[in-house]
Amino acid sequence: MSMFLDQVTIDVQAGKGGDGMVAFRREKYVPDGGPAGGDGGRGGSIILVVDEGLRTLMDFRYTRYFKAEPGENGMSKGMHGRGAEDTYVKVPPGTTVKDHETGKILGDLISNGQMLKIAQGGRGGRGNCRFATPRNPAPEISENGEPGQERKIDLELKVLADVGLVGFPSVGKSTLLSIVSKARPKIGAYHFTTLVPNLGMVTTKDGRSFVMADLPGLIEGASQGIGLGTQFLRHIERTRVILHVIDMSGMEGRDPYEDYLLINNELESYDLRLLERPQIIVANKMDMPDAEENLKEFKEKIAALKADEFADDIPIFPISGISNRGIEPLLSATVDLLEKTPEFPIYIEDDTEDDVVRYEFKEDEPAFKVSRDDDATWVLSGDQLEKLFIMTNFDREESIMKFARQLRGLGVDETLRAMGAKDGDLVRIQDFVFEFVD
Repeated sequence: MSMFLDQVTIDVQAGKGGDGMVAFRREKYVPDGGPAGGDGGRGGSIILVVDEGLRTLMDFRYTRYFKAEPGENGMSKGMHGRGAEDTYVKVPPGTTVKDHETGKILGDLISNGQMLKIAQGGRGGRGNCRFATPRNPAPEISENGEPGQERKIDLELKVLADVGLVGFPSVGKSTLLSIVSKARPKIGAYHFTTLVPNLGMVTTKDGRSFVMADLPGLIEGASQGIGLGTQFLRHIERTRVILHVIDMSGMEGRDPYEDYLLINNELESYDLRLLERPQIIVANKMDMPDAEENLKEFKEKIAALKADEFADDIPIFPISGISNRGIEPLLSATVDLLEKTPEFPIYIEDDTEDDVVRYEFKEDEPAFKVSRDDDATWVLSGDQLEKLFIMTNFDREESIMKFARQLRGLGVDETLRAMGAKDGDLVRIQDFVFEFVD
């Protein structure tokens, strides 16, 4: 089983706020005690944090549900409940976080220690201290804690590398990475030897360095799901320079120029923005027969692709992974190109969740909806109404009366009456059933 996992969906649930308390002061020598019920504590939130020691999402293979602790209930003598500790979930650098339902990008976690709150803990319910008024100095009203936010999150790892090696299988990408860095990818004389991305730190003779990624070989149709390429094309998105490795020997009966066109077509089909990244063509296996002749023909065809005589030439570096021929000039050109190439955004701005409040007209969603079951029971639903229901303490009569007033204020009574509800009809909110009184 592969120990590399780069895409996973998790469920998160923040902690519920603590319940408020109904209490009264009954202390000796303290006249007119009054209400003394404290508020509940805040529920814990779910926060993602980057751990540079992680390289994959493997930790999420068997643990895909995370739930934070609830807040402590309010106490007597006006003491508030303790807020719950937040739950921190570690992710590797390079993790993109999306909302599963909407597809909106919540954040792009890159640097070590970077945090992102993905589920907000519920606030604590108010104790009866909060409801005291001159008209009602001793209320027996309290609130239950607010439920914590629940959501489904997509985590997608896109490895942090400056340079990406692309090309057909068995063109020598893994061999090149093993020569220029201390990475030791699996190397074999068969297709699809590389099953997962491999990273290596490359240092040139003048002391400059960069991170290189060896990606599993692409084949024709990879962007449509053929072969392994479709699973790993996402890892090219963070690279700033692409080294396009081509087998110039043609020993497998392939045409180097056709391979070049096919790989670029797959990159374009996956994401047109990948072609914005500068490419260096690495003509590998130059120690093989016919390689020199193939390279000459290849250069002529590449030159014919230029839009005009003023267009820049695509750099081509002939190398041999076996004899280390041409390696240093390739690395120097690569690091020079990196220094003048900016970072490319991996997603467009419209895909992200915007924290900035934009003042524009939006039709408000109804506070509640009314439907009817087959047994003639009226069913009330809606986020606002259900939140009021969950936070109501039905053990206290005053709290129940307060909830009834809130329903009336939302217009529930008028709506039911207009839809034909009669005295004695059953009304249900979630699992709670009561009679409608006209």
